[in-house]
Parts: sequence; C-alpha cells; structure tokens
Amino acid sequence: MHLTRRFFGSLKPGGPSAVDRSWVETTLSEPEYALWRRMSGPDRRHSAQVGRDVERMLGAEATAPVLAAALLHDVGKIDADLGTWGRVVATLSAKLAGRDAAKLWIKSTGFTRKVGLYLHHPEIGADMLELAGSDPLTITWTEEHHRPADEWTLPAGITSALDAADND
Repeated sequence: MHLTRRFFGSLKPGGPSAVDRSWVETTLSEPEYALWRRMSGPDRRHSAQVGRDVERMLGAEATAPVLAAALLHDVGKIDADLGTWGRVVATLSAKLAGRDAAKLWIKSTGFTRKVGLYLHHPEIGADMLELAGSDPLTITWTEEHHRPADEWTLPAGITSALDAADND
C-alpha cells in the first residue's frame, strides 16, 4: 500500500515546503545536506515527512543520527537517476528477476544499469554517507532499511519507528 501512495505522491512536482527545507538543513551536517539537496523533489518531500514522523514518534530519542537516517535512507537513488515510470519498471523487474540479477545490471549500460543502481540504492547510499562522514547509525539504517526486520542490527525501538515512518 505504501508503494501505491509513494507512486501517486511522486507525480506531484516540486520538493518539500520552505519550512521543511529549513528544518532539514539545520538537522543534517553540511555534507549530508549537500547529498539531500541532490535527491529528487518527491524523494526530498518523502524524506522530510519520514523525518518529521520519526521525530514525533521518538521524541528525545530522535537524535541527529536517527533523524539523518530518516532523512537520507533513500539517498542512494540519486545515482540511478530514474523518474517515476523508471522506478515502476525497476520494482517490477526486481519482483520478476530478483534483486540478485540487479548486480549484473549494474555492470551494464543505459537504462538497464540505472535499474540495477536503483535496486541497490541501500548499499550505494550507505557508501555515499560513509564518504560524507555520517554517523555509523545513519549509515547502517540506510544499508539495512530494505532487509527483513530479523536482519536489522540497530536497536528495535529506533528501527521500528524508522520503518513505520518510511512505510506509512
């Protein structure tokens, strides 16, 4: 259901409100904010909503690394540079061929490569955040956020809030 909402939300052009942009800028480090700004408008809107929801759910436990994890969990999608319809094709391709096929697609060119990059955005995003000097918690959630819950390595209260906000 959340993918359906994300699809329709992605059809609306533009990024988050000025209030949300300002909040994100004061929440993230300078290198993290530079990455966030490179995300598509719909991805930035989604991430700001996830961040606000995590902040509301966790209160004082919503530390800077936790909020950065909420805001940057999809940052690896930047390299794929796929629009809405390309993402639909990528998602369906993963369902049909499996995520493992995407490892080969990354070594390809053109649209096939973009699909592979999109499907591996958690690992790519984690690498981007490591290079940006992000906190290990932020990096870990970005890498693990599409894994099954029994494979998450962060505290359950934090991952539950991050996952619920992302899938709401």
